[in-house]
Amino acid sequence: MTDLADVGSVVALPPAGNLARPPANGDNGSAPPAGKSWFDGLSEGNRKLAETKGWTKPESLDRVFTSYAELERQQGESLRIPAADAPGEDWDRFHARLPLAMRPLTSPDKVEYRRPDGLPENFAYSDELANASKAWAVEAGATPKVAQAYHDRFVGYMAEQAKVQQIALVRSVDATHDDLVRDWGPTDSDGFRQRLEVANRAMKKLGLVDAYKAKGILLPDGALTDPQIAKAFHAVGEAMFREDTIDGGAALSGGNPFKRNAAGERNLTDISALVKSDPARARRLAREAGENPDLWMPNNPL
Repeated sequence: MTDLADVGSVVALPPAGNLARPPANGDNGSAPPAGKSWFDGLSEGNRKLAETKGWTKPESLDRVFTSYAELERQQGESLRIPAADAPGEDWDRFHARLPLAMRPLTSPDKVEYRRPDGLPENFAYSDELANASKAWAVEAGATPKVAQAYHDRFVGYMAEQAKVQQIALVRSVDATHDDLVRDWGPTDSDGFRQRLEVANRAMKKLGLVDAYKAKGILLPDGALTDPQIAKAFHAVGEAMFREDTIDGGAALSGGNPFKRNAAGERNLTDISALVKSDPARARRLAREAGENPDLWMPNNPL
């Protein structure tokens, strides 16, 4: 009986391999977990960046922080253009960090223009206009280089325009000369000189010489740029100085030598000079005086 009691009191052992808790040393017979890389938790994009940069080892973490710190330093030192509506103080600070040649002009006194090379010798450079444009350059926020470039282009354009105007002026003078020669005869003829003198006297008498010079109709050297002006003043002069003579009476400027005076005489000297210098006018005045023009012409057989 004792044997049976002893047998029944034996404590049942747990099955082999089915431990209720792991061994004290933690070894339960399975392999340890594999080691993880420091960037396993990164997103796919950041992981690719790390691989591209070679940041795949634990010691690479220090390089990452170093690069980030350098980036922040460079960003702090870089120039950032203020917004269009930024306060003026922000723009002043921005401009102050630019090289001097790149800073906008702040005062007309600081604008110094150099005249472009190759300007015509007779080009009328306007200092007044140049000084006015300095204020415009400051108002526009131009740099010295930009202000000089605009100045050069504008002056060059003005020089070209002046050249074109000069060419046109020469052509108008030539055209006036040709027109008057057709109507008045050669410039060295008595008829041409007499008509021109009558026109000049009329223009001076009416006080229009300076006004016509200012308008460019009469050039400083006395040349006319419009033949109609000369013809008009010749007609005016004939009416104004009808009783006058030119060069002491050698040839009538506006009078009619074919008309008889109170004694019934004609001025044969003036008639002869007029017939030689201006046959067409002599014929006209003869008809006005009731005379036969052919009788006074050099080819008259009588």
